[in-house]
Amino acid sequence: MTRLEKLQHNLQAILGDTAALTLDRNELTLIIPDTAWVETCTRLRDHDDLAFEMLIDLCGIDYSAWRAPTYSVGTGPHPHRFAVVAHLMSIKHNWRLRVRTYATNEEFPVIDTLVNVWPCANWFEREAFDLYGIVFDGHPDLRRILTDYGFIGHPFRKDFPLSGHVEMRYDTEQQRVIYQPVTIEPREITPRVVREEGFGVGR
Repeated sequence: MTRLEKLQHNLQAILGDTAALTLDRNELTLIIPDTAWVETCTRLRDHDDLAFEMLIDLCGIDYSAWRAPTYSVGTGPHPHRFAVVAHLMSIKHNWRLRVRTYATNEEFPVIDTLVNVWPCANWFEREAFDLYGIVFDGHPDLRRILTDYGFIGHPFRKDFPLSGHVEMRYDTEQQRVIYQPVTIEPREITPRVVREEGFGVGR
């Protein structure tokens, strides 16, 4: 039994039907309901046969273009617009796991915080809040971490304009930085790649 198969077996034995597992490109993804987010992550950390003592990364995702009315785990399209994905590592067993949950309320996405499970989730969750507008319930200091003071909107959402809503510049008359409406003309920025026939052959 490979290490990956052992991990898959342990997850199924310990979590049972409360979670769904997908295996793709030699990577395991565990999908769990938002209502069991903290409880399941705590078991992933504390159970001796899993021992995911380290949270490597946590991020938000906007699946706007990847949703479908008919959804089943591992088939592609996702059931809700916003998701939170955590990447875990077990130093004890030398294995990794991706864990995903979905915010069921798309107008006001809320997920319970993991700060009490892995304290390093603090800044990761602040980043997901700042860029995607995902609220982490119970977070001790949920405020923006990357965008400017007074920034409106969440720039990693798919419906956020590429040019933004305002631009910042230094005003010589007022001798301070000011905000003003964007002066850049909206446009599509889609890179176009043109390759000659046989490009790179024989070079």
